Amino acid sequence: MSATVAPARLEAATREVLAPRRTRRRHPARWILPAYTTLLLLFLVTPILGMILYGFNDIPVGERQTARFWGFTLTWYRSLLDDVSLNQAVMNSVKIALLSAAAATVLGTLLGLALGRYGFRGKAAVSFIIFMAIAIPEIVLGSSLLSLFVQARVQQGFLTILLSHIAFCTPFVAVTVRARVQGMDRSLEDAAQDLFATPMVAFWKVTFPIILPGVTAGAMLAFVLSLDDFVITNFVSGSVETFPIWVYGATRIGLPPTVNVWGTILFAAGVLLAITTALAGRREKA
Repeated sequence: MSATVAPARLEAATREVLAPRRTRRRHPARWILPAYTTLLLLFLVTPILGMILYGFNDIPVGERQTARFWGFTLTWYRSLLDDVSLNQAVMNSVKIALLSAAAATVLGTLLGLALGRYGFRGKAAVSFIIFMAIAIPEIVLGSSLLSLFVQARVQQGFLTILLSHIAFCTPFVAVTVRARVQGMDRSLEDAAQDLFATPMVAFWKVTFPIILPGVTAGAMLAFVLSLDDFVITNFVSGSVETFPIWVYGATRIGLPPTVNVWGTILFAAGVLLAITTALAGRREKA
């Protein structure tokens, strides 16, 4: 039987080789989405790459920063700490961002848990206020906060900036945590309580590890929003300068290259933090 099957297979293989191959025509539209994605990524990345590049620009003393690249140098990295006012502004931004992100994470997590798990009178109104706080223009929020501090006779400065950042960062954390809580399987919590775990133990051993990615994402979002905020901070800052306010003031006389250096450092720190968080999440899943 194998003798009769072998010639048949050989004949079929010969026909397949000798048959003309049909070339599949590629439709031009299949390149539209990849091209669009590439152009969009270039549009988003180009300013960041330009900032990194011009941190090494060897600008002569007294020259304003322009598109001209004078040459490569590490001078601005060596003299990074020479400008006291710029360094103080960066430190103010980092301190406010860390403190406001910590406070907003705690408040937003509790608020997100309440909105995602429980039903109570006024829940729809609270949800509406949260989304309104996110959608409202920053100039409106900044002017209203300024009016509040003036009426309360609170001296504008570090404290008013911190309170303002906590106010506008908390809704973002709450929305992020709420989405994570609503997607959580409540049966896991019920199973823990069936195994005689107290509500507090069930929360820390079951609920919190499940919503931790949402809490982490909300904290990072709050930190970034606070770090780069200008509009609200400009209303309530008083005599205290943050990094965005310092940069805005320096544009009138010309930005020093150290601004690009600090921007590169902050960008690299953010990327490193995001990568660390992603790797930690993968290890937990594994």
